[in-house]
Amino acid sequence: MSGSITLQRPFSRGTPGALTLSVLMVIALLTGCSAADAGQGGPKGSDTAVVIPIEPPPVPVLPVTVESTDGRAVEVSDASRIVPVSAGVAEIVFSLGLGDKVVGRDVATTFPQAADLPIITRAHDIAAEGVLSLRPSLVIGDATSGPPEALEQLRRAGIPVVLVPEAWSLDDIAPRIRAVAEAVGIVAAGDALVERTTNDVAAARSSLPGDPPTIAFLYLRGQASIYLLGGRGAGADSLVEALGAVDAGTKAGLDKFTPLTAEAMVRAQPDVILVMDKGLDSVGGVDGLLKLPGIAQTPAGRDRRVVAVDDGLLLTFGPRTGAVLREIAAQVRTDG
Repeated sequence: MSGSITLQRPFSRGTPGALTLSVLMVIALLTGCSAADAGQGGPKGSDTAVVIPIEPPPVPVLPVTVESTDGRAVEVSDASRIVPVSAGVAEIVFSLGLGDKVVGRDVATTFPQAADLPIITRAHDIAAEGVLSLRPSLVIGDATSGPPEALEQLRRAGIPVVLVPEAWSLDDIAPRIRAVAEAVGIVAAGDALVERTTNDVAAARSSLPGDPPTIAFLYLRGQASIYLLGGRGAGADSLVEALGAVDAGTKAGLDKFTPLTAEAMVRAQPDVILVMDKGLDSVGGVDGLLKLPGIAQTPAGRDRRVVAVDDGLLLTFGPRTGAVLREIAAQVRTDG
């Protein structure tokens, strides 16, 4: 496995000849922003993980006709039983004050308010039968939601399926929130949530003390032997730059995700390593991380400066992104 891995959106659920099985696994995991087991034990309860709904709860004004990102015009007439099939979309629906209308969740939706909802995905694939059993009035996902056959089965059953834009940077948050709000008939509430989120992200931006640290984002899945270094467009670069730090992969001239090698890490020379917490667990914690190629030879490895953020939170890019920035900054300052 060599060279840069670019995660195209939308991606095919088939098996293109140019992609190895490992790369396909990476795509599936990253689009859910967590490992398949992230939701099995129930959502976590840290303060950062909590979703805060806007007040007062809005009342949907329906019907509305919206354009799905797959080019379909979809009429939504009922938002009383919503199934978000994307963790990022679920976060927005709850933040918009419609959490009591949600009747199911995907495996990557790990915030506390969703703890008791039935899971309607197998790994990250939608189980159409499971969704149908919940009698949804609306299914909302994004371009990574699938497989296409499951979405088509839902449409044939007469369920409106709306796909909204993805979010891989801070600039993508507002359009995504507005698309979800429009789909459930609460445009004004969407504007209010965009304003709140934008202000929160602006307040969370900071310049870390001293010289700007170089931070490397590593995507790790030890059980699948997947070890990747993120670069420009990987998602974490947007967060790192918002903190006034330097993204190691971007600095090294990397795009998206590149297989982790000793050469790449030595070239990147990060002061801090940023990972998802389950990814860190999958390699045996910091001690196991230091055994991966080149890690121990970096300033971050020598100083054991590793920042771990919840899998279901780090790359969601939504209303909690301000909290993500604050958490990363706090861990960097504590380790510095």
